[in-house]
Amino acid sequence: MRFFGTTWVGHDGGYGARRVGVAVGSLAAAVAGCFVLRFAYQGLEIADVGAFVDLLVVVVFAVCGAIAFRATWDGFTRRPADPAREESLRSVRMIGFIGSLIAYFLRSLTEAPGEGLRRREYEKSVSEYERRRTARTGNPSARGTGGNKGRKPKRK
Repeated sequence: MRFFGTTWVGHDGGYGARRVGVAVGSLAAAVAGCFVLRFAYQGLEIADVGAFVDLLVVVVFAVCGAIAFRATWDGFTRRPADPAREESLRSVRMIGFIGSLIAYFLRSLTEAPGEGLRRREYEKSVSEYERRRTARTGNPSARGTGGNKGRKPKRK
Protein backbone atom coordinates (compact mmCIF):
# COMPACT_ATOMS: atom_id res chain seq x y z
CA MET A 1 0.00 0.00 0.00
CA ARG A 2 3.07 2.18 0.18
CA PHE A 3 2.78 3.38 -3.42
CA PHE A 4 -0.97 3.90 -3.42
CA GLY A 5 -1.77 6.37 -0.65
CA THR A 6 -5.56 6.45 -0.35
CA THR A 7 -6.26 5.80 -4.04
CA TRP A 8 -7.07 2.16 -3.22
CA VAL A 9 -10.24 3.23 -1.37
CA GLY A 10 -12.08 4.52 -4.43
CA HIS A 11 -9.69 3.34 -7.17
CA ASP A 12 -9.15 6.94 -8.23
CA GLY A 13 -6.18 9.27 -8.60
CA GLY A 14 -4.15 7.11 -10.96
CA TYR A 15 -4.79 3.83 -9.16
CA GLY A 16 -4.60 1.74 -12.35
CA ALA A 17 -1.38 3.37 -13.50
CA ARG A 18 0.16 2.87 -10.07
CA ARG A 19 -0.81 -0.80 -10.09
CA VAL A 20 0.80 -1.28 -13.49
CA GLY A 21 3.89 0.59 -12.30
CA VAL A 22 4.17 -1.55 -9.18
CA ALA A 23 3.74 -4.74 -11.20
CA VAL A 24 6.39 -3.75 -13.74
CA GLY A 25 8.74 -2.46 -11.04
CA SER A 26 8.53 -5.56 -8.89
CA LEU A 27 9.03 -7.83 -11.89
CA ALA A 28 12.03 -5.77 -13.05
CA ALA A 29 13.50 -5.90 -9.54
CA ALA A 30 13.01 -9.69 -9.44
CA VAL A 31 14.77 -10.07 -12.79
CA ALA A 32 17.62 -7.82 -11.63
CA GLY A 33 17.88 -9.90 -8.45
CA CYS A 34 18.14 -13.07 -10.54
CA PHE A 35 21.03 -11.54 -12.47
CA VAL A 36 22.78 -10.63 -9.22
CA LEU A 37 22.37 -14.19 -7.95
CA ARG A 38 23.64 -15.52 -11.26
CA PHE A 39 26.78 -13.41 -10.99
CA ALA A 40 27.29 -14.61 -7.42
CA TYR A 41 26.90 -18.21 -8.56
CA GLN A 42 29.41 -17.64 -11.37
CA GLY A 43 31.81 -16.30 -8.74
CA LEU A 44 31.44 -19.57 -6.85
CA GLU A 45 32.13 -21.52 -10.05
CA ILE A 46 35.26 -19.45 -10.71
CA ALA A 47 36.41 -20.03 -7.12
CA ASP A 48 35.90 -23.77 -7.71
CA VAL A 49 34.44 -24.37 -4.25
CA GLY A 50 33.03 -27.74 -5.16
CA ALA A 51 29.76 -29.29 -6.21
CA PHE A 52 28.45 -29.60 -2.64
CA VAL A 53 28.72 -25.85 -1.95
CA ASP A 54 27.22 -25.04 -5.34
CA LEU A 55 24.25 -27.30 -4.60
CA LEU A 56 23.94 -25.94 -1.06
CA VAL A 57 23.78 -22.34 -2.31
CA VAL A 58 21.10 -23.19 -4.88
CA VAL A 59 19.02 -25.09 -2.29
CA VAL A 60 19.33 -22.30 0.30
CA PHE A 61 18.17 -19.63 -2.14
CA ALA A 62 15.33 -21.82 -3.40
CA VAL A 63 14.07 -22.66 0.10
CA CYS A 64 14.44 -19.09 1.36
CA GLY A 65 12.69 -17.80 -1.76
CA ALA A 66 9.77 -20.17 -1.20
CA ILE A 67 9.48 -19.18 2.47
CA ALA A 68 9.70 -15.49 1.60
CA PHE A 69 7.04 -15.90 -1.09
CA ARG A 70 4.65 -17.62 1.33
CA ALA A 71 5.26 -15.13 4.15
CA THR A 72 4.77 -12.17 1.80
CA TRP A 73 1.65 -13.68 0.24
CA ASP A 74 0.13 -14.38 3.66
CA GLY A 75 0.96 -10.84 4.72
CA PHE A 76 -1.38 -9.54 2.02
CA THR A 77 -4.36 -11.41 3.42
CA ARG A 78 -3.99 -11.27 7.22
CA ARG A 79 -2.07 -9.54 9.98
CA PRO A 80 0.71 -11.60 11.55
CA ALA A 81 -0.43 -13.47 14.65
CA ASP A 82 3.06 -13.49 16.14
CA PRO A 83 5.24 -10.42 15.46
CA ALA A 84 8.25 -12.18 17.00
CA ARG A 85 8.00 -14.90 14.36
CA GLU A 86 7.86 -12.27 11.62
CA GLU A 87 10.96 -10.64 13.09
CA SER A 88 12.79 -13.98 13.09
CA LEU A 89 11.88 -14.49 9.42
CA ARG A 90 13.46 -11.19 8.41
CA SER A 91 16.82 -12.70 7.47
CA VAL A 92 15.16 -15.54 5.55
CA ARG A 93 13.07 -13.00 3.66
CA MET A 94 16.18 -10.99 2.83
CA ILE A 95 17.93 -14.04 1.40
CA GLY A 96 14.79 -15.08 -0.50
CA PHE A 97 14.02 -11.56 -1.70
CA ILE A 98 13.16 -12.82 -5.18
CA GLY A 99 10.27 -14.82 -3.74
CA SER A 100 8.94 -11.69 -2.02
CA LEU A 101 9.21 -9.69 -5.24
CA ILE A 102 7.41 -12.35 -7.23
CA ALA A 103 4.61 -12.48 -4.64
CA TYR A 104 4.35 -8.69 -4.85
CA PHE A 105 4.19 -8.88 -8.64
CA LEU A 106 1.52 -11.59 -8.71
CA ARG A 107 -0.66 -9.80 -6.14
CA SER A 108 -0.40 -6.53 -8.04
CA LEU A 109 -1.97 -8.21 -11.07
CA THR A 110 -5.30 -8.54 -9.20
CA GLU A 111 -5.21 -5.71 -6.64
CA ALA A 112 -2.88 -3.36 -4.88
CA PRO A 113 -0.78 -5.60 -2.61
CA GLY A 114 -2.51 -5.61 0.76
CA GLU A 115 -5.64 -3.89 -0.55
CA GLY A 116 -8.00 -6.71 0.42
CA LEU A 117 -6.76 -6.72 4.00
CA ARG A 118 -6.88 -2.96 4.30
CA ARG A 119 -10.30 -2.79 2.66
CA ARG A 120 -11.75 -5.30 5.14
CA GLU A 121 -10.25 -3.35 8.05
CA TYR A 122 -11.48 -0.05 6.59
CA GLU A 123 -15.02 -1.30 6.02
CA LYS A 124 -15.11 -2.78 9.52
CA SER A 125 -14.02 0.49 11.09
CA VAL A 126 -16.51 2.49 9.00
CA SER A 127 -19.37 0.19 10.03
CA GLU A 128 -18.30 0.39 13.69
CA TYR A 129 -18.18 4.18 13.43
CA GLU A 130 -21.65 4.27 11.88
CA ARG A 131 -22.98 1.98 14.58
CA ARG A 132 -21.50 4.16 17.34
CA ARG A 133 -22.74 7.32 15.64
CA THR A 134 -26.32 6.11 15.33
CA ALA A 135 -26.31 4.99 18.98
CA ARG A 136 -25.46 8.57 20.01
CA THR A 137 -28.21 10.41 18.16
CA GLY A 138 -30.37 12.78 20.09
CA ASN A 139 -29.71 14.92 23.12
CA PRO A 140 -27.94 12.81 25.76
CA SER A 141 -29.13 15.05 28.61
CA ALA A 142 -32.77 14.41 27.72
CA ARG A 143 -32.50 10.62 27.86
CA GLY A 144 -34.43 10.17 31.11
CA THR A 145 -38.20 9.95 31.27
CA GLY A 146 -38.49 12.14 34.32
CA GLY A 147 -36.80 15.31 33.07
CA ASN A 148 -34.90 16.40 36.24
CA LYS A 149 -35.05 12.96 37.81
CA GLY A 150 -32.14 12.46 40.17
CA ARG A 151 -30.76 15.99 39.74
CA LYS A 152 -30.83 19.02 41.98
CA PRO A 153 -33.43 21.60 41.10
CA LYS A 154 -32.14 24.80 39.48
CA ARG A 155 -31.63 27.83 41.73
CA LYS A 156 -33.93 30.73 41.20
